[in-house]
Amino acid sequence: MAKSVGPIGRREFVKSSVAATGTILITKPGTAFSARANSTINIGLLGCGGRGNSVAGDFVNHTDAQVTVLADLFANRLESTQKRFNELQQKKGRSKVSKTFQGPSAYLDIVESDVDFVLVASPPYFHPLHLKAVLDAGKHVYLEKPVSTDVRGCMQVASLALKAEGKVSAEVGFQIRYGSHFSELTRRLWDGAIGDIACVHGFYFAGDLPRQSVSGMSPAEAKMRNWVFSRILGGDIMVEQNIHVIDAYNWVLRAHPLRAEATAARKVRTDIGDVSDHWIVTYYYPNDVRASFMATQFLPSWGTVGWRFFGPDGFSEAFYSGDLNIQGKNPWVAGADSMAAGKKPEIDPLGDATPLKAQAFVKSIKDGNYHNQLKQGAESTLSAILGRQAAYEGREMTWGELLASDQHWETDIDVTKLG
Repeated sequence: MAKSVGPIGRREFVKSSVAATGTILITKPGTAFSARANSTINIGLLGCGGRGNSVAGDFVNHTDAQVTVLADLFANRLESTQKRFNELQQKKGRSKVSKTFQGPSAYLDIVESDVDFVLVASPPYFHPLHLKAVLDAGKHVYLEKPVSTDVRGCMQVASLALKAEGKVSAEVGFQIRYGSHFSELTRRLWDGAIGDIACVHGFYFAGDLPRQSVSGMSPAEAKMRNWVFSRILGGDIMVEQNIHVIDAYNWVLRAHPLRAEATAARKVRTDIGDVSDHWIVTYYYPNDVRASFMATQFLPSWGTVGWRFFGPDGFSEAFYSGDLNIQGKNPWVAGADSMAAGKKPEIDPLGDATPLKAQAFVKSIKDGNYHNQLKQGAESTLSAILGRQAAYEGREMTWGELLASDQHWETDIDVTKLG
């Protein structure tokens, strides 16, 4: 680990990222899609696993966009995904998938195809590489989280954010910030509903994840298909899954953590991969705000996700299950304006988050009012990595130390031999 250079702020973070990665050019400026308001947006889906299918389906179901091109390492995923979107889009009177590309160079083929934006849902290790290819081709991009699994990759994404600014829309897969109830809760906290925030507590208690069958597969293919269980390919669950809560912390506090202490272990799920199955992390934010976080990923069924912010005038609660409220001097309950007298409101706080984000992204492309969330995505990913590395190294780690480390991971998988 490099010697500490001390915590640095957001401006210095972006400057450091550019210096660390050198010049990354978008080679085709001005080629991004500019559509009339009633034009159909064509989507290229890069990565036809569960997440890619889910998010692309949200675009088809909640906007007038359509999936027209697919790319993946594996033929069976292409076949099932093509069948799914052909059926879904036919019901909506839209086009079928026109092209599929398979193999290790499929990401280059899809960015050169006739699509307006590429939804990058490949394993996170490859996100910086795939993002650069999309932007070099002058396409809009929706990049799934996390933006990378190591520090150098995050720096590359932050550098690309500067190059993409004003040329294309580039969003990252954090939906919570678009949820109407989450947004209203955050606005009230910013307006001082509980006073100056003193501390935070959050958790992500998740069920175990399914294994992809490895019968007859080579070790490399088995690892690639089960990438969520690989530290290098997925980033460990702190970065790959728990990042949603850490992004919420950053959003509400309008800052990234300055340092972290953490511990993690493999105690229950030891049959596959090398990722931990539970985490306990303490983050230290500006203004001496301390944020605790705990996670599991081995429960026999789904658990719960949520966070609380505490201040001198009260506290707030936000849960995926639907209970968002503020208690104290300025009480508020999400959905209370529409509930029956005397009854607790029943809401789905995540219900409108993805549709609203998909709609906003498509609108930005059509209007030419381009979004750029790559810096936010890099910052939140680095925040999750900060907790991960503190646990891995068994010591407190600062933001400055993390960035100075220039951590870079190399996978042992030769993708040219897969697919």
